[in-house]
Amino acid sequence: MPYVNIKITREGGTTPEQKAELIKGTTDLLQRVLDKNPATTFVVIDEVEMEDWGVGGLPVEEYRKRAT
Repeated sequence: MPYVNIKITREGGTTPEQKAELIKGTTDLLQRVLDKNPATTFVVIDEVEMEDWGVGGLPVEEYRKRAT
């Protein structure tokens, strides 16, 4: 019974259609690669506020500014 947790920053308005595609794609991948039953595969998408996400010791927004 796989459980997959996808975390993304809450920005740009991820649509319900995009989330459905992530769920289906993840489920299909687990079925194809590991022969996991889609009926018992759980995929959860968490949207995290930008100020609650960090990369390389920096808030993600600041990190992105420095990376460009």
